[in-house]
Amino acid sequence: MHEQDYFNEIRNIIENVEVNKKVREYKNNYDDLMAKWNIGKLLVKAQGGEKRAKYGDYLIKKWSEIFSKEYGNGYSIRNMKYMRQFYTTFPIGQSLIAQLTWTHILQLLPIKNESERNYYINQIILNNLSSRELINEIKSNAFERLSYADKENIKLITNDENKYNLTLSDMIKDPIIIKTDKDINSLNEKAIHKLLIEMIENGFLELGSGFALIGHEYPLKINNKTYHTDLLFFNVEINAYVVVEVKNEEYKPSQIGQVKFYMDYIDKNIKKEHHSKTEGILIVKEKDKYVMKYINDKGIYITSFKLLNNIKEKI
Repeated sequence: MHEQDYFNEIRNIIENVEVNKKVREYKNNYDDLMAKWNIGKLLVKAQGGEKRAKYGDYLIKKWSEIFSKEYGNGYSIRNMKYMRQFYTTFPIGQSLIAQLTWTHILQLLPIKNESERNYYINQIILNNLSSRELINEIKSNAFERLSYADKENIKLITNDENKYNLTLSDMIKDPIIIKTDKDINSLNEKAIHKLLIEMIENGFLELGSGFALIGHEYPLKINNKTYHTDLLFFNVEINAYVVVEVKNEEYKPSQIGQVKFYMDYIDKNIKKEHHSKTEGILIVKEKDKYVMKYINDKGIYITSFKLLNNIKEKI
C-alpha cells in the first residue's frame, strides 16, 4: 500500500473510535438523566403524590442511607431531593432530556418562573451552551434583560414549530452588556464597534442566537457614493439579514431613518427571494421609555448598551 492508503486507514479507525465515543457519551448522559427523572417520579409516588412529596422527606432520608452505602454519594439526601425536584419541575418528554446534562438541570432547578426556565433551556439548545456558559447567562440576568414586553409565554423549542417562530424580539437583550478592561469614558463608537465584534467572534451571546457576522462597516454602493453599515449580520434563526447600528449617544428619531435606509438597500440589492425581509437593530447609549412608545417601525428593534469594566461589576 502507498503512504496515503495507510493514512486513510488510520483516519477511518480514528473516526470510528471518535464517533462511537460520542454515541456512548450521548447514550450514557441520556440514560443517566432518564434514571434520575424516573427515580424522582417513583419518590413522588411513594410519598403519596406531588403535593405530599414536598413535605415528606422521611423516605428519602431512609432510602438515601441505604443507597449511599451500596452505590456511593450520588444518592445522598440532597441529590435524591434534586431528582424529585427534577421530576416535578420537568414533566417532559425524552426529546428535551436528550439535549441537557445533569449539571444543566442543577442550574435550572432553582428557577421557578417557567418562561424564564424555558428561555435558558432554549439558549442551551440553540447555542449548545456548556454548563459554565449557562451559569454566565444566568448570572448576567439575560432573561431579565430581554427587550420585549411579554415574557410570560416563552415556549420550549423542542419541536420545529416553536423553533422557527423565533423573532429578533425573542433574542435581543436590554441593555446589551459590553465588558472591557479599558477606561469606559474613553471609548468612542469605533471602539465600541470593535468590542461588539470581538464578543461575537468569541462566541459571546449578547445579541442573541444564530447571528453570523457578514461585515464590519459593510459598504453599500449607490451610484458614485458609498455608505457603510456599522455591522451587517445574517441570522439563521429568522433567515434574514440584520443591520446593526451603534450610537454612543442617546436615541434620536433621525437614527431610525438611517437604519431603514440600509435595510431597504439590502432588501433590493442583496437579499435573495428565499430570505425573509431584512431587519434592523439600533443600539444606543440611552433611550427614553416615554419616547419609545411612539416608535412603530416594523422590523427595527431599539435597545441600549451598558459598558462594564469587568465581570465583577453589577449589571
